[in-house]
Amino acid sequence: MRGSLATVTAKGQVTIPSEIRKALGLKPRDKVAFVLDQGEVRIEPSSSALRPGFGAVRPRRKPEDFKQLRGEAQKWVVGRAQEEL
Repeated sequence: MRGSLATVTAKGQVTIPSEIRKALGLKPRDKVAFVLDQGEVRIEPSSSALRPGFGAVRPRRKPEDFKQLRGEAQKWVVGRAQEEL
């Protein structure tokens, strides 16, 4: 495999050479992962950490009724206060 050189900026940034971006299918705003393995670094395409979990937690209702939730919370607080008296 042929190597490419890049310069690290003062901010620690590196431009990935175009031939590497093309080979990995990277487009602007794509995420990459840097994997350190026995003193060598590998760069791999990476999807968003949030994307796999999207939709895993479903709301009780769509859309949530925040007035009702607030009312339930207030009743709970009043109940706790009455218990302490």
